[in-house]
Amino acid sequence: MDIVGTSLPRIGAVERVTGLQQYAADIRLDNVLHLKLVTLPCAHARIVGVDREAASQVPGVRAIVIARDLPQPIARYGPVVADRPLVAIGETKFPGEPVAVVAAETDDAAERAASLVHVEFAELPAVLSVSDALDPASLLVQDPDLRGSDPLARTNTMGRWQFGWGSPESASADIVVEHDYSFPMVTHFAIEPHAFLAAPDGNGVTVWSPTQHPYVLQRVVAAALQRPIASVRIVAPDPGGGFGGKGWPKFEPLLAWLALELGRPVRLVLTLEESFQAARRASAAIHARTGFSRDGRIAFQDIRADFLIGAYADIGTRVVSKASYAACGPYRTPHARIVAQALLSHTTPSTAFRGFGTPQASWAVESQLNEAAALLGLDPVEIRRRNLPAKGEAFIPGDTPADGDWRLALEGAASAVGWATPLGPNRGRGISVGLKSSSTASNSVALVRLHFDGSATVICGTSDMGQGARTVLTQIAADELGVTPDRIAIVMGDTALVPYDSSTSASRSTVFMGSAVTNACRNIQEQLARTAASYGLPADSNPADLLRARFGPPRGELIGIGESGNAFDPSHPLGGRAAFWEVMCAACEVEVDPETGETVIHKLVLVSDVGKALNPAQVHAQDEGAAVMGLGHTLMEQLVLGHDGRILNLGSLDYRIPSIKDVPSELQTSFIEQGDGPGPHGAKGAGEGGTLAVAAAVGAAINQAAGVAIRRLPLAPERIWEAMRGPKLKTKN
Repeated sequence: MDIVGTSLPRIGAVERVTGLQQYAADIRLDNVLHLKLVTLPCAHARIVGVDREAASQVPGVRAIVIARDLPQPIARYGPVVADRPLVAIGETKFPGEPVAVVAAETDDAAERAASLVHVEFAELPAVLSVSDALDPASLLVQDPDLRGSDPLARTNTMGRWQFGWGSPESASADIVVEHDYSFPMVTHFAIEPHAFLAAPDGNGVTVWSPTQHPYVLQRVVAAALQRPIASVRIVAPDPGGGFGGKGWPKFEPLLAWLALELGRPVRLVLTLEESFQAARRASAAIHARTGFSRDGRIAFQDIRADFLIGAYADIGTRVVSKASYAACGPYRTPHARIVAQALLSHTTPSTAFRGFGTPQASWAVESQLNEAAALLGLDPVEIRRRNLPAKGEAFIPGDTPADGDWRLALEGAASAVGWATPLGPNRGRGISVGLKSSSTASNSVALVRLHFDGSATVICGTSDMGQGARTVLTQIAADELGVTPDRIAIVMGDTALVPYDSSTSASRSTVFMGSAVTNACRNIQEQLARTAASYGLPADSNPADLLRARFGPPRGELIGIGESGNAFDPSHPLGGRAAFWEVMCAACEVEVDPETGETVIHKLVLVSDVGKALNPAQVHAQDEGAAVMGLGHTLMEQLVLGHDGRILNLGSLDYRIPSIKDVPSELQTSFIEQGDGPGPHGAKGAGEGGTLAVAAAVGAAINQAAGVAIRRLPLAPERIWEAMRGPKLKTKN
């Protein structure tokens, strides 16, 4: 069958757009207690005392829990470092960190009681910026005693990495471009709120969460409760958008403890404002020094990247290390040095966000190329063409070589945007190439059950958060088993039912879980072949006929097991080489109003190297969605902090994300298919690429149109207007 490669309609799409989809917040449990968090109106404060008397008098209140009510020492949790306590101990570290949690019979009672909990506190100075975090005179965000033998324990640096090769300090260059770039703190803004439930379950606990990584959450909850993994069950309904914000544990360990302690199910649904304070993307300050020869070839790259990761590690340290490892982008760089730091601050803990730190690095590195092209009198397309490696050429020593002909994406984007045609007044064009490392060490397992009637059920741990994983896995199974897609069912999201999957992240699901499903189906095909041979039936017999021959009237089914992944490599800085590179080229044409600084994007083109598009419509949709998300942090999105560390623009009224009015007049996506990926049918991952290159492409176009040099995101009208009244962008005549 030829199901793969067609745009099969997305499974679950109708339910999502009609409201029939059941999300975590839609789940109703009998006898449930509703929770509300009590927080403080500042980032950093010492907790002097908590008065629960008035709150406890509210009818329906069953418990008001503070730090001293928890088992001592209070459990801490985290996916990499177990540094975050279930509730604040002694002081709050970020706005939104719970001081107390109220459990009541109704939402209204919980909210009323939470408002009556009186917390006496003393506001303390807060570390809110990169410069604050690097200042030796600043307060330490974390107690150094909790960081053990970490040599950085008495600093606000949670982690420091240095990658590179050659000798950038002694490399010669004809010109050197050196600038500072900044990337804002932004929020994920998924339509579905963060919602969590937990209930006692025999000798253990069941947690419902819209997590992208059920097995990571299971491990973290079990560790926090000091219970065996087998006693913790995670049920993960399909998320209503995640983008990384629902990847790693938030309040689930607290809910699991409360459910066991109170002996009843508990439920917590965050408001949008509370969700803003639960997760965010790391902001970054990047200093880039890049050397070039006269003909535009990169001589060296010397990059320092400081990421502000927040009050606790979450997955922020991995974001910083992985993004910085490939920070030089998809280019030949004879000499490279990348020094990156994950900095603690009294801000919302940062976490994974579409692109996993790469958009921050790409903004700086790609902007350096655009500025070098202007100084050398070279075309921005040509300077990239001269530096992109050929297919099969190593560009990061010791890692996966270039796994595609990336010049095709560059040339395709340039052609589609009309790169060589004349520009009108106040208009500019920009181009940028983004590269992201895919999953390194990981593991995915799939089960496929071939039923007696020839239909099949695919059982896997991948999460479908709207990206279409159910659809693509259905297409793979249908092709491999030779059945129509309507006879395939997909089961996901329950650790009691589905086998292990490392994560739904890194654009890895199609490659790794898709390969696991392929292998499971081929395991079944092998069993069918043996059945055909045993019973003297043709090898191409219908599967249902073969099952009838084998099992007869008692009936039965075949079960196939498939596995796929990358082995852990302790010698590699990231624990393993990239399985594939996700590469995207963005090109655009913009117009800037010289009177207001307002920008109109007339055309935005993205070309991605995907190996093979298993469902072309879904790849287009992923790239379009990623592009619009990239426009958010490029043009308007930024969490604004007050002097006390509070987020001043909480919620949809004060925090701007792109609307239909901000979408380019023409948004075009296409892809390069050469079947050279490690996934089924030669597929590579897709979905994050569109966020990688948008900022530098749009930034270059705005700088050209306005005659300025802005290196700080977002490129809001006010910032452009002010820059247009300052020094003009210098270019070679």
